[in-house]
This record gives sequence, structure tokens and C-alpha cells, in this order.
Amino acid sequence: MEQLTVDELAVRVGLPGSTIRMYQTKGVLHPPRRQGRVAHYDASHVERLTLVGRLQSRGFSLPAIAELVKARERGASVASVLGVGEAEGPDDWVRIRVRDIRRLVPLGDVRPSLVARASQLGLIRWRRGWPHARRWALEAGNRLAALMVPSDDVLDSFTDLRRATDAIAANFVDVFERRLWPQLADNADQEDQLDRVRALLVELTYTAETAVVGTLRESIRDAAEEFARRHGLVPGDDFRPAWFEEPVPIAERLVEGPGDDEVPDEPAIRRFLDRDDHDEPGR
Repeated sequence: MEQLTVDELAVRVGLPGSTIRMYQTKGVLHPPRRQGRVAHYDASHVERLTLVGRLQSRGFSLPAIAELVKARERGASVASVLGVGEAEGPDDWVRIRVRDIRRLVPLGDVRPSLVARASQLGLIRWRRGWPHARRWALEAGNRLAALMVPSDDVLDSFTDLRRATDAIAANFVDVFERRLWPQLADNADQEDQLDRVRALLVELTYTAETAVVGTLRESIRDAAEEFARRHGLVPGDDFRPAWFEEPVPIAERLVEGPGDDEVPDEPAIRRFLDRDDHDEPGR
């Protein structure tokens, strides 16, 4: 069996050694076999890190990956745990067909201006004449459409949400720059400095994600309870709905070519909406 040191493993998978150690701490990578003070990694660690990288690129957080890994160790495949084929992730880009767009607009006709606005907001990206959306955006849109929420309201809400998440991201970057960067800035070893920055940013990203999702769940609980009180649905201050303590679910890289991601003008979008789904433009 091939034996690798942490440095050799880092070279093999293209990750800093500090990131590999962090993955072990987070429970997504099993510990190495030790002989005295020397740690030995093998092909199973290479395979696991490859899986982690693939799931991360598809939008899975480290806690979610750790859960998937534990299920896999119990004998279940990642696909069976997720209930999908090939571990479809929330950040995968999904091609949108005309019928998908019509399903996303519950009230009124599909307007080119509506598609253009979604494109300008980054919810839709164009590649080779076809619109694409992140899987999470498409699924969220379908749920809102089923509730008959007007599409303009959805886009207004997304605009406000993106403004809020941009502010949250800026806050976490500010923490990094004020508190963590000074510890690294004077490091003379540029390669080691870059590795540490990368590992810290990965850690900060998932810390931010955990904090934001947890805070959002608390806000949703509080808002739901306030709504119930405002409409006289709660009999007393000491009453808690049965679901009060339950967690609230929170809901691929797009390969680009020349000219991709240019938002078409409204006449071009109208031509797209008027064509048949089988009429794929030439490549």
C-alpha cells in the first residue's frame, strides 16, 4: 500500500497541508495511520479529498459533507443519501428551457424584460444562447411560483437579499483583514503565506455560512411567531407551536466561452421564448 506524508498528500491533491489538517478537524477526512510520530496517508485519503473537492464545488458545506461522509462509511452511497444521481448540488448550473421559464411565472405572460432583469441580477447566465440558473435558484423559484408569488416581487426580494448578503460578506472579510491578516502579512515565505490565507478563508467561509443559516432560522421562528400573534393565532404568551423547536430547512461551475454571459437584448430574449425547446442554437 502506498504511504504518503502530509506534504506528499498535499502535492498529490493540490491542497495546502493546513487545509488537510483542518478537514481532519472538521470530520470530513479520516485520520492517518501513525507509526510513532510519523503520520502515513494512503489512496483512501486521496479519494476522500477528491470527493470533498467535488462536493464543495457543487455548493455543499463542510458540515453537510461530513454528514454525507459518515453515511457513506455506513455503506450508503452519496447519491443514495442525497436521493439524487451523481450528488447534484445546489450550486450546479442548470440549463433553463422555455417551459421552465413559463412555469416560473405564475401570473401574466412571460416578458422579455423580466428575463432580462433576472439576467442583470445574476440569477440567470447565458451560455451559447441558452439561459442557465443555479439549482438552488431554480428550486426556490419553482416553490414561489407554486405559491403564486408574482415574479416581480420575487426579483425585488432577491435584490434586497443580495444587498444583505453582500453586507454580511463584507463584515466577515473585514474581520479577516483586521484580525487575521496582520498575523500573516509579515510572513517572508510567500508560498506558506498563501496556503495559510487559503485555509483561513475556507474556515471563515464555512463559519460565516453556519452563523448566517443559524441566525436566519432564529429570525424565521421569531417572525412566524410574531405573525401568529399579530393575527390572533396564538392563545397565550406561554404557548409554543409544535414546530417551534424544529429546524427550518434552508434551502458545477458553468464553463464559459467567448461571448458567454452577455445578457441578450429583449428582442433576442423574445426570439428565445418563441422558439421550441428542441431548437438548440448552433455551437
